[in-house]
Amino acid sequence: MRVARAVQNLIEAFERLPGIGPKTAQRLTYYLLHVPQAELDKFALSLTSLKKDTLECSVCHNISETDPCDICSDRERDKETICVVEQPLDVLALESSNGYLGTYHVLHGVIDPLHNIGPEEIKLNELIERIKQNKPSEIILALNPTMEGEATCLYIKRQITGVKVTRLAHGLPMGADIQYADDQTLTHAMAGRREY
Repeated sequence: MRVARAVQNLIEAFERLPGIGPKTAQRLTYYLLHVPQAELDKFALSLTSLKKDTLECSVCHNISETDPCDICSDRERDKETICVVEQPLDVLALESSNGYLGTYHVLHGVIDPLHNIGPEEIKLNELIERIKQNKPSEIILALNPTMEGEATCLYIKRQITGVKVTRLAHGLPMGADIQYADDQTLTHAMAGRREY
């Protein structure tokens, strides 16, 4: 059976998203065919403005509407502590736990030699420079407990001297992503962090 070109194009676009297979892409596409046009237009506008109306904070590299972002410009935040995370979603997860009042640094990835991602491809140089300039009292490594996350933590630790480096407590299961952890687990992991 021949599928309408517009339907096929949307199915293929959904399939390019992480975690979306062919069947899910088809279900989403056919679901959207039944959504009122006004809702579809609103959805399309949200999608087209996603990149236009956001930017990367020049301090922490989180995604924001302003530069510096709300967290970096908040005078109540502890500027002496920098929590290093892999992705902006990790900032959202940690912020929802209300267990951390310092600042962040988003790497936008981890060192992953199998996928040709070295220290230069992520925001590691920016982190090292930020530490040299601001001389914080503590760096919290809140990277996912995976092989790549651990390798990135070890690399960061070797680059930093004269600053206390801690790692989130392993209340998080090995191989899990921070963004999927519940608030209670994140609060305990932050409270139980240890020197790395």
